[in-house]
Amino acid sequence: MPITSEPLHRDMSFADWGLLIGVLLITMVLAGTLLGRLPLSSAMVYLGIGWLLGPDVMNVLRPDPFLHAGTLSRLAEVALLISLFSVGLQLGVPLRDRRWQLPLRLAFLSMAAMVLMITAIGVWLLHLPLGAAVLLGAILAPTDPVLASGVQSDAGAEPDRLGFSLAGEGGLNDGAAYPFVMLGLGILGLHGVGSGFLRWWSMDLLWSSVGGVLIGGLLGAGTGRLVIFLRSRRSEAVGLDVFLGLGLMAMAFGLAQISLASGFLSVFAAGLALQRVQERPHLNAAPAAWDASVAFGADNASITTEMPRWRMRVRDSVQGFNEQLEKLAELGMVLMVGAMLAYAPPLHQVWWFVPALLLLLRPVSVLAATIGEHLSRPQRALMSWFGIRGIGSVFYLLLALHLGVDGAIANTLVSLTLWTVATSIVAHGLTAQPLMQRYLAWRGATRARRVSKRDSA
Repeated sequence: MPITSEPLHRDMSFADWGLLIGVLLITMVLAGTLLGRLPLSSAMVYLGIGWLLGPDVMNVLRPDPFLHAGTLSRLAEVALLISLFSVGLQLGVPLRDRRWQLPLRLAFLSMAAMVLMITAIGVWLLHLPLGAAVLLGAILAPTDPVLASGVQSDAGAEPDRLGFSLAGEGGLNDGAAYPFVMLGLGILGLHGVGSGFLRWWSMDLLWSSVGGVLIGGLLGAGTGRLVIFLRSRRSEAVGLDVFLGLGLMAMAFGLAQISLASGFLSVFAAGLALQRVQERPHLNAAPAAWDASVAFGADNASITTEMPRWRMRVRDSVQGFNEQLEKLAELGMVLMVGAMLAYAPPLHQVWWFVPALLLLLRPVSVLAATIGEHLSRPQRALMSWFGIRGIGSVFYLLLALHLGVDGAIANTLVSLTLWTVATSIVAHGLTAQPLMQRYLAWRGATRARRVSKRDSA
């Protein structure tokens, strides 16, 4: 009687998935306290777990980017939208404030410089066609500060310049990279750019960026003001702030996409606009009394008639839920990245390309964008280092595969992108906590010296 071997793995049942997801979520909660004591980021842990669950080890997760690019790109897109809306809610600096000048320069000038440098490397050293080189540059240009839990912008109207600039850059350049992705695809013949690149200039570049910001800004400001008006004067639209955030994200993204504008910039602008509504002075009419216990589900919540408190609670309620949703999105996507590494065997170019991007190209691009800015050495050095690659790069990679990039070009893009993202998660995750602790100590000492000089004078 012949001996048959059992398969090394079986497809997971619904119960198996339920058990796995439950263990991961509970582990995420329990590990929070431990990770706070170690120089590790949560993304590093998720990356390792994803690799263990992937084809290289347990073969539980099999997110093949070549076979399932469409589905995986949608998952990455949703995760990125959640992150962008959350970042927008955290940035309370008025839009006309000159402090936005540095994030804008980083998001556009630094990113354009990064695309240009990677394109040159792609053509001359990686021997890629021009379109593929531009595409590689556009995929790897966006930064993702959400993945570095130790590098965050202080909330409110007076944030630290370093954290605010990195958060603003990450919120803007995921949308700003879209035209360059379309340009690369257009040169490869996979996207229509029009005669003389007219369609690319007019639609993919100008209207996509401007239209996305306008649509999101108007929707965010209009929705926030409407809700506050109804609550303060009519005692209506009370509670369910969770759906307010989700609804605003969906409207901003959907309307922007229908209008051929950038959904990413629209969602980011919607979060910014909703944040700014909270800071406006109250209207002249006195708001009606309301029951906070009904509005927010708190048994002992106080009753207030002050307009600023209304606005603060709307923002905090939406932001609190969105931050939890963001953590779930981060867990899911970084797990997928860890598992996808099995489909990206490191090409020999990876060993020099990834260090060059993180240690050379990023600092050069930051230097080009910050000329004339009054930055201290620690601020400039940390901005140069924390160019974190993450969900945005994964999304644009999957989008390119879904739109028809294949063969040797696809293999090169997958390998370079996924290993860049994985290396960035580990390198920046290990260094975020100790470097930020040193920066905060330096900042405190600098402020103390300034106060001392002012008092002595």
